Amino acid sequence: MTIGSAVAAFFAGMFLANFVPHFVKGICGDRFPTPFAKPPGKGLSSATVNVAWSLVNLIAAFFLFRIGRVGSGELAPVGICFAGAALLSLQMSSHFQHKDKE
Repeated sequence: MTIGSAVAAFFAGMFLANFVPHFVKGICGDRFPTPFAKPPGKGLSSATVNVAWSLVNLIAAFFLFRIGRVGSGELAPVGICFAGAALLSLQMSSHFQHKDKE
């Protein structure tokens, strides 16, 4: 496994983790922070913007999955992808836990 494919696998996990909350909030019709809100990452974007942003994240994850060879059957790329997803998930849980109180 090359450094480049390890980095791609890590970011694939991060993009996949970022896909989930935006997709779920969007298809439920809820507003949720996106980079396009004012202020970015804190203001609330519409459900439609969240679904669109989630799909961009899914596409990025798909291409990085391929570059990172996550589906190759090797354990290392899967572990690295999981690490990326876990790191971003923990960071997002801390960042967004008070979004309704601001």
